[in-house]
Amino acid sequence: MENHELNEILKALKLYSEENDKWFSELENRFSKLENRMDDRFDRLEKKLDGMRVELTETQETVDYLASKSAQHEKKLRKLYQS
Repeated sequence: MENHELNEILKALKLYSEENDKWFSELENRFSKLENRMDDRFDRLEKKLDGMRVELTETQETVDYLASKSAQHEKKLRKLYQS
């Protein structure tokens, strides 16, 4: 092969390599954007779950309070019926 033919092959390979680098760079940018979106969504879900946990805890405390009051009233009613 002549030097000229080898130089043409090298140029073609270099061009192909540059196109691949560009394509991989674009792909990496797309994944990065997707990752950022997913992170935002997970953050929102986490905040929503934290709020639900607080609500469940408050509901459980209310139920516990009402159950204790109900038990107190049942005791009073039993005493009244026994008298």
